[in-house]
Amino acid sequence: MIHNRFILVIVLAIGHLNTCLAQYERRVASRDFYDYYNHANYDEALVPDYTLPDIMQCLDGTVVADVKTWEEKRRPELLRLFTSFMYGKQPLPDSTFSFERMGKDRKVLNGRAMRRDMMLHLTGDGPDVQLSLVWANDHNRLPRKTMMGISFIPNDSIFTFYPNGKRPKGAEAWDIDSLFAHGYALATFCYTEAEADKAKDLFKSSRLHRHFYQKGQHYPLPDEWGAIACWAWTASRAMDALGALAADIVDMQQVGIMGHSRLGKTALWAGATDQRFATVVSVNSGCGGAALSRRCVGETLECVNEWCHHWFCGNFRQYSHREEWLPFDQHELLALIAPRRLVVISGTEDHWADPKGEGISCQEAEAAYRLYDKPQQINYLLREGPHQVMAVDWHFILTP
Repeated sequence: MIHNRFILVIVLAIGHLNTCLAQYERRVASRDFYDYYNHANYDEALVPDYTLPDIMQCLDGTVVADVKTWEEKRRPELLRLFTSFMYGKQPLPDSTFSFERMGKDRKVLNGRAMRRDMMLHLTGDGPDVQLSLVWANDHNRLPRKTMMGISFIPNDSIFTFYPNGKRPKGAEAWDIDSLFAHGYALATFCYTEAEADKAKDLFKSSRLHRHFYQKGQHYPLPDEWGAIACWAWTASRAMDALGALAADIVDMQQVGIMGHSRLGKTALWAGATDQRFATVVSVNSGCGGAALSRRCVGETLECVNEWCHHWFCGNFRQYSHREEWLPFDQHELLALIAPRRLVVISGTEDHWADPKGEGISCQEAEAAYRLYDKPQQINYLLREGPHQVMAVDWHFILTP
């Protein structure tokens, strides 16, 4: 009898969740990005008073004074909080995950580089994600430092140069020449091949989510992964593939991960959850990335929980207009990357991403890095310019 009641409660809870998500879908349909952008706060005088959670104090009051306490108690505690209330739980890859090399290495960029393509079969039901690796066709030693780029555009577009020297839209974000000049290889995948970036879809078309659903489940549960966690999980699967299929080219101890905007948020979460990434690079990541949520400048929790709520787990929605109730803030996300190198880049014209909030977040995260005597591993750049990846960004990333 008790067992049957328990099943009834679960069924009713899932039914209630489906109803709530359907209501959310109707609300999102009535607003768009520009509603939020044009009515956001960009005035420092209107920033509310706030108190940041103490990175060095555990939930039970224990003060973190050494690396052992950080690594065995506080870091796992913070990781659980971010997982449960923001990004969502990621499943372990199951036995249907696989990868393969696609054809032979070939010359690209007019013979200046070599390219190796790999295919990630994230589950037995799909999706399939192309991972491409390019490196300079020279006589320098292998394996090489590698930057993994989470891209808005397909790999073929990144490596295309037209006769007039121009590149497809979005490809200019990847400064291949600078990477090669600094001895790096570049590995990329297009994020939407893993998970669609559609708030209104509510994961109805998601093969990745559907594969891991329980019987009768049609939506992620409130603490299960949103799209950012899906994209970060895919970056980890790309690391698996590089280690198995490209260790002759890639120095697996020197692989960084880089993303811009929402993919900067993704790079930070990937770096927090997968310590194999030696360097983590976030450009213009804003709210849900490097910027402090409690400042309520530019992009806010209300925006990400309405316009792009699919990025995060359902539990995160309770903090819209209630930033002060968050059990964490983004300086603690940055701290999870310690002691590895962290690069955060802001633009003076990118008010939406709250450059000041990103800078403060980096300063606060130094507390974790000081435990390792490595505060210099946080590299913050506020440069002139808009919400885009610029040549100066790559110079800063590649010359620590």
